[in-house]
Amino acid sequence: MKVVLDTNVVISGAFFTGPPLDILRACRAGRVQIVVTIEILQEYRQVAARFAGPQSHGVVSSLLEGLLAKALVVFAKALPASVCRDPSDDKFIACAIAGGAEAIVSGDKDLLALADRIEIPVLTPRQFLSRL
Repeated sequence: MKVVLDTNVVISGAFFTGPPLDILRACRAGRVQIVVTIEILQEYRQVAARFAGPQSHGVVSSLLEGLLAKALVVFAKALPASVCRDPSDDKFIACAIAGGAEAIVSGDKDLLALADRIEIPVLTPRQFLSRL
């Protein structure tokens, strides 16, 4: 199953337990394929580095490289008009469209509010796991 993971899911799974960690484990096991763009990869790295602190660059890089080794990297055209209340979240929708993702997984209220307005399901980590 191909999915786009919002940054909050990746960071939560990398540093805590719970459904986001279970999703990352499913990715490592090959049950889920992450779809990303270069812009999303950069955001993952920046947020992980800020969260982990300056002394943890190697740990963050290693963690992300292992997770994303099997990711599908796509080029996504910008959406013709902003869809999200937070325009910085539009990149996740554009990525899902470009990569043929079956879902966007997020804990972000701005993305979750789109669940009824776009064709691609936007699911919480718990909802996604129940479908997986």
